[in-house]
Amino acid sequence: MSTVQENLTQTPLLKIWVPWMGCNVNRRRGSSVPQFCNSPTLIVMVGLPARGKTYISKKLTRYLNWIGVPTKMFNVGQYRREAVKIYKNFECSRKSLKGESHLTLDVLTSVFLIQVFDATNTTKERRAVIISFAKEKGYKVFFIESICDNPEIIAENIKQVKFGSPDYVDRDIDEAMEDFIQRIECYRANYIPIDDEKDRKLSYIKIFDVGSTYLVNRVQDHIQSRIVYYLMNIHVTPRSIYLSRHGESELNLLGRIGGDSGLSPRGLKYANALAAFIRSQKITDLKVWTSHMKRTIQTAEAVGVQYEQWKALNEIDAGVCEELTYEEIQENFPEEFALRDQDKYRYRYPKGESYEDLVHRLEPVIMELERQENVLVVCHQAVMRCLLAYFLDKPADELPYLRCPLHTVLKLTPIAYGCKVESFFLNIEAVNTHRERPVVSFHICHNRHLALPTISLWYINYV
Repeated sequence: MSTVQENLTQTPLLKIWVPWMGCNVNRRRGSSVPQFCNSPTLIVMVGLPARGKTYISKKLTRYLNWIGVPTKMFNVGQYRREAVKIYKNFECSRKSLKGESHLTLDVLTSVFLIQVFDATNTTKERRAVIISFAKEKGYKVFFIESICDNPEIIAENIKQVKFGSPDYVDRDIDEAMEDFIQRIECYRANYIPIDDEKDRKLSYIKIFDVGSTYLVNRVQDHIQSRIVYYLMNIHVTPRSIYLSRHGESELNLLGRIGGDSGLSPRGLKYANALAAFIRSQKITDLKVWTSHMKRTIQTAEAVGVQYEQWKALNEIDAGVCEELTYEEIQENFPEEFALRDQDKYRYRYPKGESYEDLVHRLEPVIMELERQENVLVVCHQAVMRCLLAYFLDKPADELPYLRCPLHTVLKLTPIAYGCKVESFFLNIEAVNTHRERPVVSFHICHNRHLALPTISLWYINYV
């Protein structure tokens, strides 16, 4: 075999490669349609104010980033506030309509695999400007139109979201409501919905009355299919999700990771305390999910509600390091120990999993959680970190270091643009299994004393 390395005929992929960036689209065989499967996608929101566009945009951006698809959201309202500084009344919105097309081109300059453009985009002319811009940049375009004529839903949306808007700080509620209704009418006068016949060549999904009906047209690729699937699973019904780790296990007491041991005496006490806590919450139609591992099943059995076992909720697989202490891993696999400290999210245990693998394993769980109402998930430390990172919009580098202590329940309640978190420690002591992020990456060595400062005090007491 020749040892001469041939020159690359294509630009190497760095982070995100944007096909034909800066070239003339007309030279590509006269086609205006991106010809690469992995072309960046521009997601364009469409709809009147108070139709949940920002809610959908934020939620979709959070989901795509969680599954590892680099996504950036651009909210025109935020850019308008920075330009206008002080919002006076709906006349500001009337004037801003004239300048929004120019603003569109100004804000969509960052290079991400997915860009979510959160604005009204209610006119054909505005959408034409966006499509033309996307063609020049080589982006695919996918429209999400939110249509709602239910006055109760609209009023609730205004009440929950808009009164917390910077536009209405220190404004009287009735005055703010009247002004916002006038703002809606200002946009309605120019609103032309996507036409199912005239716009049949566009790719889009229409969402009617926050999910009562959907209309999907010309999905172009895998990522758009995932977006559609996600949007068809989310809902706005008030609910709470309870996350809890299993009770303290026998292997927890020994400082060993993984395994499939049962609960310790304190872990059994926690199971009973969890049952009492859940009863005190007076939750209607509660569903309980566990992993296939003994410690979560034992914890859930005390609740007295029929539970469902998910293999996807099993703890991260530590491979050859299963049931070892951190000291044993550091002494027997010093290179692996050091590599994990350098990139804990992407590091994969030999014959095991990484946090990145775990996120992909948990995607079906997230989809089902989005479909459900009140759910108690009894799971494990790494699993709980992944779920928590999704709901709290935490980046990948923070995910493996989120604190998820034993014998503590986290109550997550979705709100307008995020998630309210309440923490309940059930007053039963347990070992601390949290390991802090190392200040510096350790070199490969067999000296356990370099590793011990990053490990919980309970562990040091046991070795």
